[in-house]
Amino acid sequence: MAMTHDVAHPRFTRLQLTDFRNYATLDQAFSASMIALVGENGAGKTNLLEALSFFTPGRGLRRADLDEPARLDGTGGWAVSAVLRTDMGDVRLGTGTELDEPGRRCRIDRHAVGSAAAFANHLRMVWLTPAQDGLFTGPAGDRRRFMDRLVLAVDPSHGARVTALDKALRQRNRLLEDERYDPAWASAIEREIAETGIAVAAARYETVSRLAALIERHRDEASLFPHAAIMLDGEIERRVGSEPAGEIEDWFRERLRETRARDRAAGRTLTGPQTCDLKVWHGPKSMPADRASTGEQKALLIGLVLAHARLVTEMSGIAPVILMDEVAAHLDPGRRAALYETLALLDGQVWMTGTDAALFDGLGADSLMLTINNGAIRERSHG
Repeated sequence: MAMTHDVAHPRFTRLQLTDFRNYATLDQAFSASMIALVGENGAGKTNLLEALSFFTPGRGLRRADLDEPARLDGTGGWAVSAVLRTDMGDVRLGTGTELDEPGRRCRIDRHAVGSAAAFANHLRMVWLTPAQDGLFTGPAGDRRRFMDRLVLAVDPSHGARVTALDKALRQRNRLLEDERYDPAWASAIEREIAETGIAVAAARYETVSRLAALIERHRDEASLFPHAAIMLDGEIERRVGSEPAGEIEDWFRERLRETRARDRAAGRTLTGPQTCDLKVWHGPKSMPADRASTGEQKALLIGLVLAHARLVTEMSGIAPVILMDEVAAHLDPGRRAALYETLALLDGQVWMTGTDAALFDGLGADSLMLTINNGAIRERSHG
């Protein structure tokens, strides 16, 4: 995850959908760096953001099962295709599913690739959705998923590690359910959990540490989006920054062996990266984020996502495409203006949704506003 100073600026210039959510078909061109999608609730605005989000590893910004995006009256599968303008020329990306075919298929320039991780060679993406509004007050699992999205944007292989860890933990839990389990088989699974778990914890630690350092470098006490103080909270994570990986693996493996009876009684593994939490504080007020007001939490979360976008640019050399679903509606005019100014400075393509066109006043010259109405798109204005 080396840092680079040569920055690429990919832009989506065309999007095609087939049987995706409420879109039977769509073929739409785009020519701006800031794109505002305006329409009533349920018109299909977020569906377009979700379609774009499938050009990253994982299940998209809604965390949907692969069959969910398929249009109700469609074929049972779905397809998303896009033209991405890069510094090296146009690249065509494609992904989707077919009825009765497992998994989803991914293509780059019409050639099949092994997984969505290959898209990261051409673009990176970050997003903010209303579902994240309760991040600071919700369960630790939500913050772990948020944290893993942060890591995934700079390290596309992280998703495979997390998946492997989850699989190994499930295997161990099932094995321990039987009191006559084979200790040698348990040791083999625990060895895999230790190796993979330390890799997961180390990737999280590096990303969070880099993000915290970037936030400190760019902190502005007068900003309308207050800076966050962040750190990992977990038994393993506290060791990662100060002990060799091999020693931590040995400790973790022995800890798993010692706690088999406890974990069997609990029905789950109680030690490991799967129990880690992301602690966040409101920097200017030096208080836990979950104690801040709703408005302060929203501004803090926006500031955290904007800082992450800067980190993605620094670490990957690619200015990320930024998806913001219904963010502007919750901001006063001063914060909206500050948000648009900051987004322009990040120099990545930005996609936003809202129910009122007035929310996007002041986006600037290189902007495009589209009206969405039940799967149909009309260009409203072009700054």
